[in-house]
Amino acid sequence: MKKELKTEKAPAAIGPYSQATMNAAGLIFVSGQLPIDPATGAFAGEDIVSQTRQSLENIRNILASEGLTMDHVLKTTVLLQDISDFGAMNQAYATFFEGVCPARAAFQVAALPKGALVEIEAIASKE
Repeated sequence: MKKELKTEKAPAAIGPYSQATMNAAGLIFVSGQLPIDPATGAFAGEDIVSQTRQSLENIRNILASEGLTMDHVLKTTVLLQDISDFGAMNQAYATFFEGVCPARAAFQVAALPKGALVEIEAIASKE
């Protein structure tokens, strides 16, 4: 069984994928979130801090559609256009998690959709 999670408080999927899916055991896979403000359809800002915050807000809003919080996140993957943005991204990222932080991987990639500086995906659990 696979359930789709979606909300208007995060950017709509722009292809053949879901904002997130959840299996019968309550494991949730949140698709990579670009720093798009769903209210405007534009990037939240031009800098890595504002873009990181928006990507994580999108994840938070998708999880909230199922009654979950960022405390339910087990792992994230952060894709950066430029690895030299890691420090600033990390500072913004840290404000979204308290206590035990999720496992994480971070990579520099050749390019991101729409020229974004960051894209973040997450795995969460209802447990």
